[in-house]
Amino acid sequence: MVWSFNIGRIFGTVVRIHVTFLLLLVWIWFMHYQIGGAAAAWEGVAFILAVFACVVAHEFGHALAARHYGIRTPDITLLPIGGLARLERMPEEPGQEFVIAVAGPLVNVVIALVIFLLLGGTAGVEQMLQVENPRADFLVRLAGVNLFLVFFNMIPAFPMDGGRVLRAALATRMPWARATQIAANIGQGLAFLFGFLGLLYNPLLIFIAIFVYLAAAAEAQNAQIRDIANSVLTGDVMVTEFAALDRSATIGEAIDRLLATTQSEFPILDAHGRMEGLLTRNDMIAALKETGPEMPVVGAMRTGLPAVHRMQSLTEGFRLMQETSAPAVAVVDSEGRLVGLLTHETIGEMMMLRAAMPEGFRLGRLRRSPPLARRP
Repeated sequence: MVWSFNIGRIFGTVVRIHVTFLLLLVWIWFMHYQIGGAAAAWEGVAFILAVFACVVAHEFGHALAARHYGIRTPDITLLPIGGLARLERMPEEPGQEFVIAVAGPLVNVVIALVIFLLLGGTAGVEQMLQVENPRADFLVRLAGVNLFLVFFNMIPAFPMDGGRVLRAALATRMPWARATQIAANIGQGLAFLFGFLGLLYNPLLIFIAIFVYLAAAAEAQNAQIRDIANSVLTGDVMVTEFAALDRSATIGEAIDRLLATTQSEFPILDAHGRMEGLLTRNDMIAALKETGPEMPVVGAMRTGLPAVHRMQSLTEGFRLMQETSAPAVAVVDSEGRLVGLLTHETIGEMMMLRAAMPEGFRLGRLRRSPPLARRP
């Protein structure tokens, strides 16, 4: 995620902090300083750090449950409104998604229970609700926050964990994409409610509303892409007309190609037509500034890009694009020669075409599907 930086690696997962989280700490320090001076300010910062330690534990609950099903979690990012664990792929079965979704809130239940026992069982509900009161007991407030995280995350709407639980339940009775759309619609409706309440009470709810709405929309779009990709070959949607560069080309020659075409990514091929690397527009500009137009393209190209066979399902190409965050995926034939490129633009165009396509037609030379192949 942009504007975030790495603070360490735990169990193979990179933990990142978004810069806006640091702004939150500054704001908390200032607000508590006005109430009780420097001591209260640092205690307020310590409390927020303790809360986000619980959030990290929550996200690692998801990560460890996902690892049980062979799904890695490349990174976890801390935001002012919580944490975001990025799974390398979505679970394949509704039961797996259910376990992964509830694992996070269960961690918060355990934390609240441990604090309750440490306090000797004396903390009452009214005390736990005084989360915003800096004069209330530190541990009691922390227990209250964990219980709030449980209830908030179990709201049955995306992008909360409850939305994934709802999708897992619905997916046992209907197609996965339809279940996702229902949970996403509820999430977007919840975002409008947050936005309205933010106008009346707390402006922070407006920020939460925007995040919830965009996350729910992104989840629905990814579900649509996955649904379409299962029935489409990579070769049906790849870019086949593109300009390539020879490994002996210079940055100056690449700039000439950039200006003469609408491409922003250029594959570098060897003498046998196999892809050695990819040169993007940003790579060209950076190399031009640093070394000048005479630099060979092989010194600025990106290597190790993912590749997929043209006859494989588009699902595989889309998965590689998500996991590696590559600007493009190479589409190759049985000899390993480059025959096309799969880019984010081609995925977007596929979605637009699918939305405009008459019923009964499918992607891949606009062929009409047989009646039994139609989706409900």
